[in-house]
Amino acid sequence: MPGLSMAESGGGRDFPAKLTLQVFICTIIAAFGGLMFGYDIGISGGVTSMDDFLEKFFPAVYLKKHEAREDNYCKYDNQFLQLFTSSLYLAAIVSSFIASFFCKRFGRKPTIQAASIFFLAGAVLNAAAVDLGMLIAGRLCLGVGVGFGNQAVPLFISEIAPAKYRGGLNICFQLLITIGILIANLINYATSKVHPYGWRISLGGAAAPAIILAIGSLAIMETPTSLLERGKNEEALRVLRKIRGVENVDKEYSEILNAIELAKQVKHPYRNLMSRSNRPQLICGTVLQFFQQFTGINVVMFYAPVLFQTMGYGSDGSLLSAVVTDSVNVVSTLVAVFSCRYYWKKGIAHRSLSSDACCPVHLKSTNVMPGGSAKLVVILICVFVSGFAWSWGPLGWLIPSEIFPLETRSAGFFFAVSMNMFCTFLVAQAFLTMLCHLRSGIFFFFAAWIVVMGIFAIFFLPETKGIPIDEMNERVWKKHWFWKRYYKGSEINKRRQEIQDKPEEESLE
Repeated sequence: MPGLSMAESGGGRDFPAKLTLQVFICTIIAAFGGLMFGYDIGISGGVTSMDDFLEKFFPAVYLKKHEAREDNYCKYDNQFLQLFTSSLYLAAIVSSFIASFFCKRFGRKPTIQAASIFFLAGAVLNAAAVDLGMLIAGRLCLGVGVGFGNQAVPLFISEIAPAKYRGGLNICFQLLITIGILIANLINYATSKVHPYGWRISLGGAAAPAIILAIGSLAIMETPTSLLERGKNEEALRVLRKIRGVENVDKEYSEILNAIELAKQVKHPYRNLMSRSNRPQLICGTVLQFFQQFTGINVVMFYAPVLFQTMGYGSDGSLLSAVVTDSVNVVSTLVAVFSCRYYWKKGIAHRSLSSDACCPVHLKSTNVMPGGSAKLVVILICVFVSGFAWSWGPLGWLIPSEIFPLETRSAGFFFAVSMNMFCTFLVAQAFLTMLCHLRSGIFFFFAAWIVVMGIFAIFFLPETKGIPIDEMNERVWKKHWFWKRYYKGSEINKRRQEIQDKPEEESLE
C-alpha cells in the first residue's frame, strides 16, 4: 500500500506519518483476534439448533423441540443450554483482568499470541467433547482466549495507527468479528446436513482462525508504547520510524515518552482509575459496553437460528436466514470502515429508530407465523443488524481503546472489556428464559434501552476523531460541556502544588 500523508485535524501537535504497509499488515493480522471472537459468536447459535448436538448433550431440549404442542417461545428454555453459550464470557471476564497485567508487563504481541493458544485448545476440546463437562471446559478455554484477545487487540491497533486513520483501522477488529460470524453460519449451514458429527466440524473450525493468528503474530511488531514501557527505548524509536514511514518522529516519540514517565508515577493504576479526573473515561468506556450489549445484538448473533425456528422456519431455512442477516452485518461494517467517524453520533442516535420493530407479535404459543410476517421480521432484523454494524458495533470497541490516558489505559480497558463480557454473559444466560416468559415483549425491552443509549450518545459522548491518543484529556475531556467539571479540582490542586514547589526551588538556588 502506498504511503499516505497524515495531518491531524483540529489543531494541536502534528506528527508526520504515513499509513504504511507495515501498519496495515499488523492491523489485519491482529484483527484475526476479532475473527476468532466472531466465529465463536456465530457458531454457538447454529450448533444449538442441530438435532444431533441437542440429542447428545441436551436430550430434554431435543424432546421439547419435537413435541407437537410445545410452546414456541419455550422450546429452548434450558439453563444448561444457555450455559453452553454464556460460560465463555465468565471465563473472559477473569482472563481479561489477568490479560491487563500481562499486556503491560510482557507486551501486546505476547498477549495476542497467548489468546490464539487458548482459543486453539478450546476448539480441540469442543470438537472432541464426549460429555457436557468436556464441552463446557472447551468453552472456558475459548473464553480465556477471547479475554486475552479483546484486551490486547484494540489497544495494539490504537497504539500503532496514525491518529487520522486510527478509527478506520480499529474498526477492522469489528469487521473481522462480523466476517467470523458469517463464516460460522455458512459452516453451520453446510455441517447441519452431516450426520451425526456435523456439530464437531463446526466447533472444531474455531481452530482455523486461532492457527492463522498464532502464525501471523510472529510477523507483527510490538507497539512503541509497550516497548518504551519496558525500557526498550532504542527499539521503540526504530519501530516508530518503521510504522510511520518517516524519519522525523521525534515529536511523537517525546510525547509517548512523557506519557510513560507520567504513567510510572502512578503505582496503583486501578486505584488511580477511581480518582475524580479519571471518572469521565471510566464511565463512558464501561457504559458504552453496557449499551452495546443491551441493544440486543447478541440475541440475534447467538440465537438467530433458534429465533427463526421459533417463528416457524425449518432447520435449513433458519440457518439460511441467519446467513442473510450476517451478510448484511459484514456489508454494513464495511461501510463503517470507510466512513468511520463522520457524523457518528447521528449514526448512533438514528440507530435507536431502526430497532424496535423487530418483534414477532404475530407468533402465538403453538402456531406458525404466516410466511409474509416471517419474511418481514427477517427484513426488520436485517435493518436492526445494519444499524448496529455502523454505530454501536465498531464504536463500542474503538472509543474505549483510545480514551484512557497511558497510566490507566490497561486498567481502564479491562473494565470496559469486563463490562462487555459480563453483559454478554447476562444476555446469553437469560435470553431464552426471558423469551419464554416475556414473549415478544423482550424485544420492546431492548428497544427501550436503545432510546436511552441514543440520548446518552448525543449529550454525553465527546468526539475523538483525529485526536492523538495521548492528547485526549487536554483536547477532549477538559473541553466537554459536562465532563470538564471533573477536572476543575485537579487543575486547582496542580497549580497549588506548583506554587508550593516554587519557593523550595528558589531556596535551593
